[in-house]
Amino acid sequence: MKNVEFSIEGSMLTIKIDLSKEFGPSSSGKNIIVASTEGNVTIPDREEKIGLNIYRKK
Repeated sequence: MKNVEFSIEGSMLTIKIDLSKEFGPSSSGKNIIVASTEGNVTIPDREEKIGLNIYRKK
């Protein structure tokens, strides 16, 4: 994962992302990647999965 943090309190999932970070261009080159789970990942100690991409226009 890049720039993604999870925390769980009870049944609430909180996702933390630093919007000031950049990880270079997307594969198409049209956007700048800010954060990504890099595919679907299992939420720690849970059955659920999450897939997340945060990007901005180049």
